[in-house]
Amino acid sequence: MNNDSPRPSPFNRSAQHDAKRAAILSQSARLFNYKGSRATTLQEIAASLGLTKTSLYYYVKTKEELIYQCYMAALQHHLKQLDDIEQRLSDPAERAAAFFIQHFENWLAAEEGRGPHIAALLEIASLKRPHQDAVEAQYIVMFKRLRQLLRDGIASGRFRPMAITSTTRAILGSVEWTFSWLHQVPKERVAEIAQQAADLLARGLYAGTNEYQGLASSAVVANTHYTQWFNREEQNQLKQQAFYKSGTRFFNKQGFSGASLDEIAEHLNVSKGAFYYHINNKEDLLYHCYTYSLDMVSDIHKRAAELNDSGLAKVAQICRSIFQVQNSDQGPLIRYNTITALPMERRKEILRHTEKSNTRFGDFIRAGIEDGSIRDIDVFIAQNLITGAINASMDIELWRKVDDLNSAADDYFDIFFNGLLPRS
Repeated sequence: MNNDSPRPSPFNRSAQHDAKRAAILSQSARLFNYKGSRATTLQEIAASLGLTKTSLYYYVKTKEELIYQCYMAALQHHLKQLDDIEQRLSDPAERAAAFFIQHFENWLAAEEGRGPHIAALLEIASLKRPHQDAVEAQYIVMFKRLRQLLRDGIASGRFRPMAITSTTRAILGSVEWTFSWLHQVPKERVAEIAQQAADLLARGLYAGTNEYQGLASSAVVANTHYTQWFNREEQNQLKQQAFYKSGTRFFNKQGFSGASLDEIAEHLNVSKGAFYYHINNKEDLLYHCYTYSLDMVSDIHKRAAELNDSGLAKVAQICRSIFQVQNSDQGPLIRYNTITALPMERRKEILRHTEKSNTRFGDFIRAGIEDGSIRDIDVFIAQNLITGAINASMDIELWRKVDDLNSAADDYFDIFFNGLLPRS
């Protein structure tokens, strides 16, 4: 918490209670973000604060309730900052930039002890229905506030026309991903990185000339493995792929805790015996869902590399292809909201492979800089901003009508394509 703020009076019980509750939520958010809610116990949270478990129960009765309070506190924090931004600034472009940059400042303030740790909204799907509904409703309030900022920018002529709901979703996906990569950079660079990240989005939004034009070609889809019906080994591989795809869908929608292996088996219309012949346990299934998704992305990268085209065109093809997999029967790919459900060793393994994949994606951006199709930009920042948007691109039909996946992908990634483009 902010060490410079005045301490509540020891005679004001209400203020003391609020301060202690805020400290509990901040510390819980820190542990949930790092270890995941599944691996974090109430005993561990209490001990880290110098409390007994009984004292913690005075403020929260269950871990489910604590996760819910952390998520609501995070959303209230973001909405309060939106209020402050709108009071200070009148220009829509400045408001949008300030909201984006604030996410970087929130992370840095928590790391430096100047502000609370804010929970990453990773496991909303794991919450029980009343809690999940309340968090989702508050999230939609924030979504609509940001979308209105973009509408105001278009109306004022500061922003160019765009598919505003898709753009809002992409921006939020991008900023929500910052917690997963900012720890890789020195703290003294965070403010500079925030400005460069905001510049990419600003260039993608502004109503200038030389806008990105979507390509006429279709996405490069990942390789689909067709089996020979009399080859038992290939049939088993196909069955396993079906398990991984179905498991991914359930984990994405219900979270790790909410997903049931029996329900997944029933969805696939297979017996429990047949299902458990291939799948050892839920943690094992989640791990394989991650490796399966990484293999799909790797295949998309390989196919894009074979294209005889510019770096920006290859970046666009990769984004389109992953978007298509996320929103079609080929997918979805696993959302990293469940990564903290894996034990630390497996989590580190998946994150190492993910970092290799992100670096490979960055190589395409770097190639675009070299061939002039992409402006001179910090590749590490660009690849992570786009990766965050990719991670949030699943189920776009819940947010907008989709008639064609290619054009929907162009709408979704449009802000990044224009942000990368050398524009006047």
